[in-house]
Amino acid sequence: RVTALSRTAGDLESLARECPGIETLCLDLADWEATEAALSAAGPFELLVNNAAVAQLQPFLEVTRAALQRSLDVNLGAVLHVSQIVARQMIAQGVPGAIVNVSSQASQRALRDHAIYCSTKSALDMLSKVMALELGPHKIRVNTVNPTVVMTDMGRINWSDPQKSAAMINRIPLGKFAEVDDVVNSILFLLSDKSAMTTGSSLMVDGGFLVS
Repeated sequence: RVTALSRTAGDLESLARECPGIETLCLDLADWEATEAALSAAGPFELLVNNAAVAQLQPFLEVTRAALQRSLDVNLGAVLHVSQIVARQMIAQGVPGAIVNVSSQASQRALRDHAIYCSTKSALDMLSKVMALELGPHKIRVNTVNPTVVMTDMGRINWSDPQKSAAMINRIPLGKFAEVDDVVNSILFLLSDKSAMTTGSSLMVDGGFLVS
């Protein structure tokens, strides 16, 4: 049983056509009250993937309060809140669980115009480690996947400039950006019993970017 959540109704409709039987919830995760009500009614869950994010790119000297707040609300606050709701359900059921938070290589390497994004993803990595520490006794594992640029719609928008993308690809030993399946397969591994002794870790899906 899978429940997909998005603030974009069109994406959920497309997903439901692609995966018949999937349950969908349309809401903005930055709205704590709506999220609490919807997820409490939809649960309980045993696995969770926190994938929602925003990437508002601004030079450091031009960062706006609005962009900072929106990024904190979605990239960090929503992960904390959704994970609280789901983890409480797992604990109440008395079942082991797994949470995967989608982070980024940008959590560990500074990128121009990414002051907010890098900072929120770095905070997400540390939040995930604290979650792993505190939820471990309840048999709930928490890990992150940290991809390089992924060829999603958001990735294409932010890396459509050939000069910008070439500079990044030249720093990736495998010489390419990640595809969606590269990230999906890593998430599936961390959700599965094949990673039963892995918690508090960050799985890099970066083609070697961080070692270059």
